[in-house]
Amino acid sequence: MRLSQVCRIKFLGYGLIVLMTIGFALQILEIYFPMRSPRISPLLLGTEDPSPYYRTCQPKQHIMFLKTHKTAGSTVLNLLHRYGEHNGLFFALPYKYQFNYPISFQSHDVKGYNPSSKQHYDIMCHHMRFNYKEVRKVMPPDTFYFTIIRDPALVAESSFSYYRNFSSAFKKAPNLTAFISHPSRYYEPGDMSNNHARNLIWFDLGFDSDAPFTETYAKSGIRAVENIFNLVLLAEYFDESMILLKEELCWDLNDVVTFKLNSRETSKTLDREDIKKLREWNKLDWNLYSYFNRTFWDKVEHFGRARMDYEVKKLKEKRQELAKLCLEGSGPVVADQIKEEAIKPFQLGKEKILGWAVRKDLPREVRTRCIQMVTPELQYKDLLDAHQFPTAMDISGTDLLDGGNSSSSVLERFSFR
Repeated sequence: MRLSQVCRIKFLGYGLIVLMTIGFALQILEIYFPMRSPRISPLLLGTEDPSPYYRTCQPKQHIMFLKTHKTAGSTVLNLLHRYGEHNGLFFALPYKYQFNYPISFQSHDVKGYNPSSKQHYDIMCHHMRFNYKEVRKVMPPDTFYFTIIRDPALVAESSFSYYRNFSSAFKKAPNLTAFISHPSRYYEPGDMSNNHARNLIWFDLGFDSDAPFTETYAKSGIRAVENIFNLVLLAEYFDESMILLKEELCWDLNDVVTFKLNSRETSKTLDREDIKKLREWNKLDWNLYSYFNRTFWDKVEHFGRARMDYEVKKLKEKRQELAKLCLEGSGPVVADQIKEEAIKPFQLGKEKILGWAVRKDLPREVRTRCIQMVTPELQYKDLLDAHQFPTAMDISGTDLLDGGNSSSSVLERFSFR
């Protein structure tokens, strides 16, 4: 055998060994950096912390989230936006930013929906007044339904501040204290601008917020919610809620790590008497909240207290890790301090809505992921819209992510009727 042939065989042998070594290394990396999509950066996400609790399930990807008002829904929306984008899922999007709210949802409110086309949708999550019959026309039969609620006294305080210029009841009241003292003096039943002023969560669920409270009516609404929604989260226990959601959806911890979005710079502290009066004024909401508060903790007990404490600790550690990696400063900042329009929160009324500033000295792929974590719902909805309908003209004629995020252009598209 010629010497050149021997050398060629040895060279091919070495090459084969090298390729096998690379392949084995890639398999190892895949174990420690599982990626659903190349867009997820292992530099950012890191490895999933080993858990002593083993699960065998498949991630759910048909999801309907009823985004209720003033309940940390914007933060939940962001994690759904990110999960859907990273996994190539198709969103049921509104033509504007809400599904014709406060009008009851209709299937034709979904952009691109045609009952004869059998268009497939994976996630529905933007503001609507819930209408289960119509939602079912759009979403697959195996859809996972969940929502989030909050103590109605806290919802009322936040709602008064945020919707002061849109609710006739709030506008008539000289201040929150006056409204709390005599809400019926300012509130007119049937006025659609007042949906934010009484039993707001009940209204968002599709029920009559002006109906007199009776045990029978309240229980019938609760039964309806329980029969439809697989999970009801509590805003006051957001981290525990994320762990329960992760468990139900069979997602990873990284999928439910969030930074708080759409929060206010200041809020009024309610005293015990104010809370009592607001709960009474929003009695349907309070009855609903009380019931699902109990079922929430039943689920926590079933999940396991020790296990919940472990998971919440890991979630907080992951959030702190990502905050240190992604953010400038240690906390949220007012919109004026955020120079990038793509992540500047929309300002409504006199209240200052906080956002996050992202470090600029990050690798491009990592910074992209960090940006996604702090992108407000309006801008993220436009990004998804542009991806799903690349040939459609923007309704307002402006690009919100290219300097067009003005109050006038957004207000035109963001319905507060």
